[in-house]
Amino acid sequence: MMNRLLPLLAFAALALLLGVGVMMNSGKDTSAIPSPLIGKMAPDFALPVLDEPERIITRDDLLGEPYLLNVWGSWCPACRDEHPVITDLAESGRLRVIGYDYKDESDDARRWLQQFGNPYALVIADVEGRAALDWGIYGAPESFLVDAEGFIRWKFVGPLTPEVVQAQLLPVLESLE
Repeated sequence: MMNRLLPLLAFAALALLLGVGVMMNSGKDTSAIPSPLIGKMAPDFALPVLDEPERIITRDDLLGEPYLLNVWGSWCPACRDEHPVITDLAESGRLRVIGYDYKDESDDARRWLQQFGNPYALVIADVEGRAALDWGIYGAPESFLVDAEGFIRWKFVGPLTPEVVQAQLLPVLESLE
């Protein structure tokens, strides 16, 4: 008799734990994935410029003023949704926006930017996604706010919206000014 009840009790206990976990996490912003890199120096990298593959950009080349590193790809549907927000942010002049073309064919990326516009001050290409590992990049879109000295101050996973820019990004940016 006990052998028959044991699997049922184990299932009930797991279902209870799952239910408690779901209720505890409901309403939380899942896009605000904590990053162990917040407050730390951005990882070093050496990546080519999308339109000038012979030109290599490193972390140190970007020092001197804050920038938003925006991870995108031509294959990413959410990046298309985010693109007008990135464009508005870049055109506002508040912040330099650097494009990080992630796991993308260069020709596809160039066509995508030609079709939708290129708001980026610079686009670096990580075709194989190797440098992305050091950044803790999960996919696209993702965005990192990096201060003038090269420290990561904010990370957002998912497409930026005007609300996220106003409520999260700009307050962090203003704290750097």
